[in-house]
Amino acid sequence: MKLAILPVTPYQQNCSLVVCPDTNRAALIDPGGEVDRLIDAVAKSGATLEKVLVTHGHVDHCGGAAEVRERTGVPIEGPQREDAFWIDGMEKKGAAFGMPGVRGFTPDRWLEGGDTVSVGSIRMDVRHCPGHTPGHVVFAARDHGIAFVGDVLFAGSIGRTDFPRGDLDTLIRSITGELWPLGDDMQFVPGHGPMSTFGDERRTNPYVGDDALAGWRPRVPTSGAGAP
Repeated sequence: MKLAILPVTPYQQNCSLVVCPDTNRAALIDPGGEVDRLIDAVAKSGATLEKVLVTHGHVDHCGGAAEVRERTGVPIEGPQREDAFWIDGMEKKGAAFGMPGVRGFTPDRWLEGGDTVSVGSIRMDVRHCPGHTPGHVVFAARDHGIAFVGDVLFAGSIGRTDFPRGDLDTLIRSITGELWPLGDDMQFVPGHGPMSTFGDERRTNPYVGDDALAGWRPRVPTSGAGAP
């Protein structure tokens, strides 16, 4: 797998350009905005864009998805359909957060936990990980040792749960039940900030590290990266 991380929008959201070296097919994961830049990055990679993948319905993660589909003709896959209310309200959110041109969309394929998505010959498992949003999904390329987790987990933090239909207990269950079983060596690309591994977060994360969960109830993060 070839990977480029392209921070976009005023929130520096990590849009990932994933390229399959066997087929030279590519996907954009969470194209939140700056579509000209993203399409240019695909062109410079020499790959053919195959699809857009979306982890969840917040504007900084999928605000550019409709435009990418319109300009390239590729399908949008994800998130899980419980995030439809976020996507439907995206135009207002875009205006409120200084992201003009944002518009809603209907994915070509809603995803569920247990589904599989492909990029060329790369296969990624879909994990439904609600808590930050109800329809949040994670893409786990197990053969390549990397997962794309959106705003579920960060290096040293977790996703906010103070947005509509967010829930801390649900988020913790998603992390411990869906992400930790993927293994300590699994790297992950978060929605914002640097990459990490699940093992590092289990050792050091003050919200969901093993010691944190054994000793006290994690605090609810009420600030940090991301926009609804």
